[in-house]
Amino acid sequence: MKTKANPNLFAALRAAFPADLDGIAVETDNGLFYSWKDLDRASAMIANLLDALGLEEGARIAVQVEKSVEAMMLYLATLRAGYVFLPLNTAYQSAEIEYFIGNAEPAVVVCTSRNASWVGPIANAAGTRHVFTLDDDRTGTLLEVAAQCSDRHAVAHKNTDDLAAILYTSGTTGRSKGAMLTHGNLLSNAEVLKDYWGWTKGDVLIHALPIFHVHGLFVALHGALLNGSKMIWFSKFDPKRVVEKLPEATVFMGVPTLYVRLLAEPGLTREAVRNMRLFVAGSAPLLIETFDEWRERTGHTILERYGMSETVMLTSNPYSPAQGERRGGTVGFALPGVQLRVRDDSGRDCTTDEIGNIQVSGPNVFVGYWRMPEKTKEEFTADGFFKTGDVGKIDGRGYITIVGRSKDLIISGGYNVYPAEIEGYIN
Repeated sequence: MKTKANPNLFAALRAAFPADLDGIAVETDNGLFYSWKDLDRASAMIANLLDALGLEEGARIAVQVEKSVEAMMLYLATLRAGYVFLPLNTAYQSAEIEYFIGNAEPAVVVCTSRNASWVGPIANAAGTRHVFTLDDDRTGTLLEVAAQCSDRHAVAHKNTDDLAAILYTSGTTGRSKGAMLTHGNLLSNAEVLKDYWGWTKGDVLIHALPIFHVHGLFVALHGALLNGSKMIWFSKFDPKRVVEKLPEATVFMGVPTLYVRLLAEPGLTREAVRNMRLFVAGSAPLLIETFDEWRERTGHTILERYGMSETVMLTSNPYSPAQGERRGGTVGFALPGVQLRVRDDSGRDCTTDEIGNIQVSGPNVFVGYWRMPEKTKEEFTADGFFKTGDVGKIDGRGYITIVGRSKDLIISGGYNVYPAEIEGYIN
């Protein structure tokens, strides 16, 4: 009888590692090289450290550190040991950290050495039993303790609906909410994107995004790991250095401002991108001027997509020409397995090109907000669709365009007006 695969996301990522574990998995911007064996051994050691703490089932591991390969290893170790990863923006200050730690009640907090003097007391006051430090120069108490642990670790068995991560939303209205994402949410989305974006053997990803939000932590990282692809790792975005590394890569993911900064580099030529296969943009609207200039300058058409903390990726412009063209100003079609609809405030399905509220369902959609059952219930329709809070429209060919947030609505003379529409006319 065949043993059922472990639904733990880490198990799937680990299974995708190349057969040759001595090959390079990560090359950093400061000249360091990490093998696949390094990722396996280090994640095992940190997972063993977490296991040795005697944490309860579903314990949260809150992390506010600078971007480093070791920080990525901590994420993998958390999944591997079966705990819940809670990434925190490095820009958050004491009041914000106090809220997040108080709300999530993590069993472990990992911060930078320079912030330990104020993060530690906040964590202790909230009942956190374990505080470690981790710096971007491969130092800190986390690594010191983990170095004493075994480099072999049996991956914790988790169910598809077990929590893997909690991501706090920006909190534009009221307090930030913790979106609870399961192993099934994350793995299903990663597998869909692997296929939809044509990941193939030999792909190399330039990873120049932060790893405390969906784009860098899930979309980029899972994409490379699930494909067994090497990453060229930038701790901070440096447009000149990125351009220098483009000939060695095939995939790049960035927010619109990164593309604007890359376009300012004289070295960005068609020759520089000769080996590139895919440029992906998201997390904010990409101006049509940037979209057009990039295509003219490089010969590549940026692929725009749409996602949220609560859903990971929802839509994407086509990768394959057989699926259609990549259209600037749109976020493409709903991804396979995702159901997306646009409805007006009365619950009626909107007609073609009619602006309404975007609602979605699918295996990628989160299971709710941390300790907010009433808010969770409020944000889902009776038939199980998540109300994204985004407003958009679907054209006659099925392309989805985001025009704003429902909270940004301006009512003028009885008409609904969205800032994105006004900006479009001005431009």
